[in-house]
Amino acid sequence: MPHKPARLCACGYKVAADVLCACQTKRARERKARFDARRPSSSERGYDRAWQRASAEYRRANPTCRRCGAPATLVDHIEPHRGNMRLFWNRANWQPLCTACHSGAKQAEEKAR
Repeated sequence: MPHKPARLCACGYKVAADVLCACQTKRARERKARFDARRPSSSERGYDRAWQRASAEYRRANPTCRRCGAPATLVDHIEPHRGNMRLFWNRANWQPLCTACHSGAKQAEEKAR
């Protein structure tokens, strides 16, 4: 299997092709911390006690992941609601997913949009 050659980071250090330089890791950590500081809490975004009850009820009625068939561990919004409470509570916009499918493929799809 061919290997990619090392690359030169903007800071001047030589790093392996598939590895982030320490300066890149630091910048990413700082960027994520700034985002998290401005992000409302989960309950402020609508994921409160009422959501927990509705989500549990929906998972009981739909126990398997829509993507892979594994046991569903959470309810996902097919179309991101982005604070629209009408879309948030629209059960036609819900789907049961396992954590792996939600954290992997679904997040990659949303990031690509």
